Amino acid sequence: MSDSATDGGGSGFLGAGDGTRAVRAGLPEPVKHEPTLPGPVFAAHFHLPGDPTGPYTYGRDENPTWTLLERAIGELEAPGQDGVETLVFASGMAAISSVLFSQLRAGDTVVLPADGYQVLPLVRAQLEAYGVEVRTAPTGGDAQLDVLDGAKLLWIETPSNPGLDVCDVRRLAEAAHARGALVAVDNTLATPLGQRPLELGADFSVASGTKQLTGHGDILLGYVTGRDAEAMAAVRRWRKIVGAIPGPMEAWLAHRSIATLQLRAERQNANALVVARALRARPEVTGLRYPGLPEDPSHKVASQQMRRYGCVVSFTLPTRARADRFLDALRLVDDATSFGGVRSTAERRGRWGGDAVPEGFIRLSVGAEDPEDLVADLLRALDESAD
Repeated sequence: MSDSATDGGGSGFLGAGDGTRAVRAGLPEPVKHEPTLPGPVFAAHFHLPGDPTGPYTYGRDENPTWTLLERAIGELEAPGQDGVETLVFASGMAAISSVLFSQLRAGDTVVLPADGYQVLPLVRAQLEAYGVEVRTAPTGGDAQLDVLDGAKLLWIETPSNPGLDVCDVRRLAEAAHARGALVAVDNTLATPLGQRPLELGADFSVASGTKQLTGHGDILLGYVTGRDAEAMAAVRRWRKIVGAIPGPMEAWLAHRSIATLQLRAERQNANALVVARALRARPEVTGLRYPGLPEDPSHKVASQQMRRYGCVVSFTLPTRARADRFLDALRLVDDATSFGGVRSTAERRGRWGGDAVPEGFIRLSVGAEDPEDLVADLLRALDESAD
């Protein structure tokens, strides 16, 4: 591991459970009269006499608050793994862009999911403008295997957003590596407590920390965790060139929030399963997806590589008008984009464009409210929104 991933007290808990690890991840060694988690360091520059050596030289390159957060995320994404580095970014898209644009050159080929995050089509257009060939295939059924030949990079999103399909990361990673391709997994929906892509064979685990990792809907953040030193050096160089860095306050708030990740994930995942079971009994609900349901098409693969199935449930109502009435009738669930927060949210994804979903498709992010209250609100809204 790099110095930023190993120094401090948190790395002494390599055998710990998820709760202990989340609470203690990235903390420095205790010092008398010092806080357990030091406050944010606001600095554009640092005292630097003589040659520019040492960990902190300029605020676009490094910050002590980032170091602790990067260490914490690394301990969650790759506990006990050597040679792993984590870099934090200003947003999830900054992290995604850093991998794609640092690893690919004109003439290279990348494989993206056809059903991934709705900003990926914009990314595709930019990659193609730079002379990169982009191939796409759906997440389900490991369909990306069919378009791997000659690729430099395979980008996996599992579970996919918003359709919640799951692919076999081990199988895809082995096939990609056999063809000489790097593998990146968008781990946003799962979080490190749901799955660890590096343990499944990926070279990069990339995520938006805006979502469940921090869980309060008040921070924009992204990160990249990787095992290949040369590839991660290119990611770091891209961050330096673009300047897509998080503020120290956001980094500190993120680290503070990670301490409750296991508590939040346990509650939200349990709630999501309760909600999915309630929704499957409703005749107007079709296309219900949640990988934690035994009857879900993705459950078998998900159960082989995921320890938790996430907090997002998706389903379709008969029409756009019915979906809008349903969302308007909700009282506990906010009509908002994003997902993973302690407060439940839902939205009709078709309003944004870019997702190949029906007009009545709903993405529901299940929060930490009491499950019986959530179910009552959802079922009442379904009743009130009926024609």
